[in-house]
Amino acid sequence: MQKVIENDNIFLRKMEYSDTDNIVKWRNSDFVREHFIYQALFTRESHENWIKTMIETGKVDQLIICLKADNAPEGIPVGSVYIRDIDRNHNKAEYGIFIGEESARGRGIGSQTAQLMIQYCFEQLKLHRLFLRVFADNEQAIRSYEKAGFVKEAYLKDDVKIQDKYRDIVLMGIINPEDKK
Repeated sequence: MQKVIENDNIFLRKMEYSDTDNIVKWRNSDFVREHFIYQALFTRESHENWIKTMIETGKVDQLIICLKADNAPEGIPVGSVYIRDIDRNHNKAEYGIFIGEESARGRGIGSQTAQLMIQYCFEQLKLHRLFLRVFADNEQAIRSYEKAGFVKEAYLKDDVKIQDKYRDIVLMGIINPEDKK
């Protein structure tokens, strides 16, 4: 287990093949799936292919969100956070997160994770910009992203078609403050 970054409550570690069952369970839950643009069901095979073609090639950096617990020194996995489409020409990437364990939702873990991931991306990966796409009606997620430092940059009307219905997307971003100096 390789911890990447931590605070007093959680730590982020590199995702491993052994996390596949949790990822498939979490991403296939109705609560998580309904908040993603990509809503197809995951399988063990599709996730292992994701690891081989995206993570192992460096196109994606995916971490597991773990709660710190005295009785579990390896932490309690509750979700995942990642950056995708890592663009080293422009030093930017798209941010994504999901809290898979229902008991971990509504506790500020998403905001804490976003803050840690921003720090990791800017300080360790030396990225200039992170951006994300969120459904415009997902007000809880938008507040969480804003709390972490993301700002709304664009409102995209009817940007995606989900289950035969067009949905609006809010584009949010954050710039590495060290690059502004």
